[in-house]
Amino acid sequence: MTKTRRNQPCPCGSGLKYKKCCGRLSTSKSQPLPRRLPEFNSIVERHLADERIRETQQGLGRPIVSFKAHDQQIVAVGNTVYYSPTWKTFPDFLCHYVKHILDPAWGNTELAKPFNERHPIIQWYDTFCRYQQETIKTPGVPSLAPITGVVASYLGLAYGLYLLNHNVELQSRFVNRLKNPGTFQGAYYEVMVANILIRAGFDLTLEDETDSAIKHCEFAAVSKRTGRKYWVEAKMRAVSGLLGKTDIDGTTNSNPISHLIPHLNSALQKPAADERLIFIDLNTEPTAGGGKPAWIEKVATRLEQYEQKELAAGLHAYVFITNMAFHRMLNETPQFAGVPFGVGIPDFNRPGHCRVSEAYRLKQKHIDAHHIGESLTKYTQLPTTFDGSLPSEAIEGATPRVVIGNTYFFENAVEGGLIGTVTSASVYEEGSEVVIALADAKGQSYLLREPMSPQQLADYRAHKDSYFGRILPVGGKITDPFELFEWFVRNHKWLSREQLLSKLATAPNFAELSSMSDEDLLYEYCELMVALFRALPNSPF
Repeated sequence: MTKTRRNQPCPCGSGLKYKKCCGRLSTSKSQPLPRRLPEFNSIVERHLADERIRETQQGLGRPIVSFKAHDQQIVAVGNTVYYSPTWKTFPDFLCHYVKHILDPAWGNTELAKPFNERHPIIQWYDTFCRYQQETIKTPGVPSLAPITGVVASYLGLAYGLYLLNHNVELQSRFVNRLKNPGTFQGAYYEVMVANILIRAGFDLTLEDETDSAIKHCEFAAVSKRTGRKYWVEAKMRAVSGLLGKTDIDGTTNSNPISHLIPHLNSALQKPAADERLIFIDLNTEPTAGGGKPAWIEKVATRLEQYEQKELAAGLHAYVFITNMAFHRMLNETPQFAGVPFGVGIPDFNRPGHCRVSEAYRLKQKHIDAHHIGESLTKYTQLPTTFDGSLPSEAIEGATPRVVIGNTYFFENAVEGGLIGTVTSASVYEEGSEVVIALADAKGQSYLLREPMSPQQLADYRAHKDSYFGRILPVGGKITDPFELFEWFVRNHKWLSREQLLSKLATAPNFAELSSMSDEDLLYEYCELMVALFRALPNSPF
């Protein structure tokens, strides 16, 4: 082994001499930590990108715990381990999981009944089996298929039960409520709300439903990002003929907001020591063509009226009005709609005009509610893979994406092929092509184009900033001044106070700016940039 001399380059790759890096003398007992090797930095960057992809697919709850042992796919849920050699995708596992949780004996008993007398879950199961027969081309081989209402209903329930069990607990009493047609609808909507909150980054604590001495909300939720605690209540309008309801316990009134205020009053009557999150589902027909539902304006008008004339003093809540009507369109593309409203919270999601900096401050003030809204829009997205990898790479025989920093053999780059390291990559979406920049061992640069499959293109669109194994800034379309302000804040928050003041040195109110906090100074600068951009002759705003 050759000893590194003190004036030679340090073998750690830092670029410094050995005597000024890892070979530096130290008078302390502890030796200086070695610098990160370039390979280590690349590994960290790849891990961060993969984690970004996983969180986009699975949300901010506990990651899926799974691994392959011999021919068995093993999945841990809470304190229970499941395994099977036939699970190729995570939905395969969910199909087994929901049957296990609800009890196969109960399911077989329901299947023996005439279709119209079966429990809604078993009716969904029947429709889901027909969906599988139509979409699975080769048994045992994963295939791509569109999500329909029955997938959102049946597998959405299965995923919600999994999330509860994996992140909180799944009480047997709650499962019994799901299996009882009379209490199924309420329990089902609670599962949907829990699904949304867990994926949005909330820790849930279930309330003791056996304690009937006092009224209580469904569960408590604590935001992992802000630490704020909320009490959660979930209500769904009962409609005769749907989700197990009859004329006895369901309405025949076609007005979607017929039960809005009774549900709201019932939720507000529950004691809550912290902020309230109230979810109310209208359970009405989806809008034809997927346009803006007519009920949104009616809901806003009625809630404003309620707030002004009927709301008890001191009460307030974040209210999310939803219409998760997947069960009404089992064989169609699922539609859903939601609108947030701050009852007794006049600065949350209200019409009007204000400075973009003030709108940004209000968004940060109510950021938990914004995260819930984002999670709600992703409800129909189910994880496909067990480890968070891309669906396009989970299909047997699929061509993997290129990763920046990795070295590959490119067969068609030059005659005889080329071994090169990817230095950058981008996607030409209109042509379904990936453009790859690479360098060979001699430092010669090349630019290649390769076709992308429809699934690869879909994966790229879902994970643009992390698709190539690094978290990279990506371009996008800014549609309004507020989005432009957010963009300026994200890209200028690294500026020091001195740098900001230097850029604002000619401002007529410089003395006032100099006395501002660092945060206010940043917002003032970004707002000025927005104003300058809007003043341009060809500004789109």
